[in-house]
Amino acid sequence: MTVDGFAMTISDSEMDENLAWPVKTTTPVEATARMNRMYRRQRHIYDGTRRYYLLGRDQLIAGLKPAAGATVLEIGCGTGRNLTVAARQYPGAKFFGIDVSTEMLTSAIASITRHGLERQIRVAHGDATAFDPQVIFGVPSFDHVMISYSLSMIPHWQSVLERAASSLKQGGCLHIVDFGQQEGLPRMARAVLRRWLAMFDVTPRDNLEGALRRLADTRAARLRFERPFRGYAQYAVLTFPPRPKTA
Repeated sequence: MTVDGFAMTISDSEMDENLAWPVKTTTPVEATARMNRMYRRQRHIYDGTRRYYLLGRDQLIAGLKPAAGATVLEIGCGTGRNLTVAARQYPGAKFFGIDVSTEMLTSAIASITRHGLERQIRVAHGDATAFDPQVIFGVPSFDHVMISYSLSMIPHWQSVLERAASSLKQGGCLHIVDFGQQEGLPRMARAVLRRWLAMFDVTPRDNLEGALRRLADTRAARLRFERPFRGYAQYAVLTFPPRPKTA
């Protein structure tokens, strides 16, 4: 099927109202085409192989701790792996995901259905830098937004941070894990890792902490930033101020 000019690999039967909708999107055609070329075959082995080097994803999910009825968005949800793990861990929350790759969304929808989580998780095709949650999901904002190993693949990644922050409710939290500077690894191992990541269009964001600190300063937010696994990864939680109490 086709959605506003974008070729979709999701069948009509899979386009359930509880999963995804054929919605208007600002995603550039070339971005969707590029990511679909990359993941058309990889998506079938993605979860089985990425577990060995996408470190810290479960730490991110454990740190969500959403309240009952809370809403959680994942930007760059891929195969839906994080969404299904989080939904099973927090059955009282509602989860949403967007991704630029319709190939990956096909896998995500299949996984959500396989785990019987159609009522708890919704996913849709969207541009991480310019999505409108109200248009896509009918949800104006979220209690939590998580971004797992996506910023390192998005050229305009700082725009993603701004969009994520704008999609949070007052008092909401932005959770991020991604490749770090690997400062604790031997120099040769670091060089090999960087070259290998570049083969997949992955660029570790060495100035992620600085960008998050600037965002925290401009929005009066509180930042927690860590570099686990000897700097292999970067882990951050940005907590925004709650709504002022009325007298």
